[in-house]
Amino acid sequence: MSQISMLIAGEYRAAANGATFERRNPLDHSVATRAPAATVADARAAVDAAAKAFPAWSAIGPGERRALLMKAARALEAKGEAFAQAMASETGASNIWAGFNVHLAADMLLEAAALTTQINGQVIPSNVSGNLAMAIRQPAGVVLGIAPWNAPVILGVRAIATPLACGNTVILKGSELCPATHGLIIEALQEAGLPPGVVNFVTNAPADAGAVVEAIVAHPALRRVNFTGSTKVGKLIAQTCAKYLKPAVLELGGKAPFVVLDDADIDAAVAAATFGAFANSGQICMSTERIIVDEVIADAFVAKLAERAKALPLGDPRKGPVVLGSVVDMATVERCNALIDDALAKGARLVCGGKATDTLMPATLLDHVTSAMLIYQEETFGPVKAIVRVKGVDEAVACANDNEFGLAAAVFGQDAARAWVVAGRIESGICHVNGPTVHDEAQMPFGGVKASGYGRFGGQAGIDAFTELRWMTMQTTPRHYPF
Repeated sequence: MSQISMLIAGEYRAAANGATFERRNPLDHSVATRAPAATVADARAAVDAAAKAFPAWSAIGPGERRALLMKAARALEAKGEAFAQAMASETGASNIWAGFNVHLAADMLLEAAALTTQINGQVIPSNVSGNLAMAIRQPAGVVLGIAPWNAPVILGVRAIATPLACGNTVILKGSELCPATHGLIIEALQEAGLPPGVVNFVTNAPADAGAVVEAIVAHPALRRVNFTGSTKVGKLIAQTCAKYLKPAVLELGGKAPFVVLDDADIDAAVAAATFGAFANSGQICMSTERIIVDEVIADAFVAKLAERAKALPLGDPRKGPVVLGSVVDMATVERCNALIDDALAKGARLVCGGKATDTLMPATLLDHVTSAMLIYQEETFGPVKAIVRVKGVDEAVACANDNEFGLAAAVFGQDAARAWVVAGRIESGICHVNGPTVHDEAQMPFGGVKASGYGRFGGQAGIDAFTELRWMTMQTTPRHYPF
């Protein structure tokens, strides 16, 4: 069991009242982590600490911030084994997924380091003679990052790396489902030598989440919020931010369509669909959720996909290498089982896998899914995937867009120009032609449309999100006034 602490003003500490909460392993229910259950006073103290550290941090040169972020990337990578153990214990994640998390998160810190000298403005011609007018980007202030459990290292780092590069100070609110994993990120930043108060870490019991978040958002020094998680919780975060007029970046749920056109390279499409559907047991916001395949090639495609899915290793990630580890909880199992029952009752065909009795869920494919079935619309967030057969491009596009979500998508077709046009018609913030729906790079503008949220992480988009754009002028010659 891990016993962790919060970090406020450079000091590790317990909750003000000494309260704690436990995170249990999803497979054997042993206590994985015991963490502080922050009070509202703790939340406010974290903002106070970040606000106190902001003037000095925002004033240092980009080279110094860059050097610290690069050191943090190396410190994070050195904790690879610790991250793997924490993720397996807290969320049942496989070693493959943990390794990918650490690799991409370290890259995100390096990308953030590179951004420190890319915070640019512009000179704008003024109608006033002798007036030098400029648009200038400056650090916003204190930023709250709220990260989820499913890609904990990637999304925990993403919540704070670019804000730090832009000269903001940050508070990371760790997930109740993986507090030790998120705590390791904070350890890496501390080992890199960031000044006290620049990074703060708060953990809370599940029942206290609303009060803790509102206390932070309501604090006058808080300037930005970013949240990655479910659409349901994202709407609550958005309401809280609106109440206090605090800008937010929200990356929420997804129901990623994977469109296989009639001229697709079937083997390439099967490989991408297998990865996109079953990486981390389908518990990724970008996970392939609906496989939309033209009826001309559907039989061949489904047969090959089923063969690949059946062969995926499933097991307890603490006992050896697997592709499919444990899902995060029995609620996921119950949700997916109910979706399977509903689909089968309404005419779907079970191709492989099936209902589970514990959190070791097999790769499951349901063919001949229709819009009458719940799985057509609802996010499974597990290794249970729907196959929808369509006739032609227009039906494929209509099916892809027939959903409230719009995060990631993919289109497979050997006529690249045709596939590109199809991709352009899909309502999503991200779309890949001849590539999987699960694809993330630190420098890319990452985010969704519709119920998948608003705002973008990554690269220049991240700079725009976490800085204030100011109009500033200097009058360089005498100015005439009308009175």
